[in-house]
Amino acid sequence: MTDTTNPLYAKLLGETARIGWEELQPFFARGALLWVAGEVDLVAVAQAVAEDDQPRVAAWLTGGQLVKLEETRAEDLLARRPPLWAVVVAPWVLVQERGEAPGLHC
Repeated sequence: MTDTTNPLYAKLLGETARIGWEELQPFFARGALLWVAGEVDLVAVAQAVAEDDQPRVAAWLTGGQLVKLEETRAEDLLARRPPLWAVVVAPWVLVQERGEAPGLHC
């Protein structure tokens, strides 16, 4: 369960924004993009990464819900240009595809 009253969660939520693939390409080129599956709360993942919550991050990595963005997905994003949301947790940029009417928090 995500504690949405956590100050870090609130800070990251405020820093989460819609972004186009064009703005993300330099981060992809540096290998700094992490893809967050649509069924997971983007901000909760960012919080776990920021807090170095290894068990939660490991569970998402193992489950494939958090992965380093691969070239095939990058090509797909370039071709489709879907709505994307991102948040920075240095040195990473976490990105997630969202529909026109975002679900969880963004």
